Amino acid sequence: MFLEIVTPEAILFSSEVDSVTVPGINGEFQMLNDHAAVVSILSKGIVKIHVHTKNHLIFDDLNGSIASLPEDDKVLTLAIKSGTLEMKDNKAIILAD
Repeated sequence: MFLEIVTPEAILFSSEVDSVTVPGINGEFQMLNDHAAVVSILSKGIVKIHVHTKNHLIFDDLNGSIASLPEDDKVLTLAIKSGTLEMKDNKAIILAD
């Protein structure tokens, strides 16, 4: 599935992923390929992105630039304060704070 994580400042992540786990308001849940369409409000917590290759780009807020995902890392984590998720037609978009 394709995942895009967007904030008011920048696109933090945009790539194909194996799965994504998000902090929903009623608890954490995971979405895999071909997940049913869903819209959800997200609460404060950790977004876990499970990747299958190392060819992903992430936003490095320390330097304000784009950095590569570490070569041996298969799970990228991102802390959010809140957000909204839409999953439809194998594309997930997270609007995060």
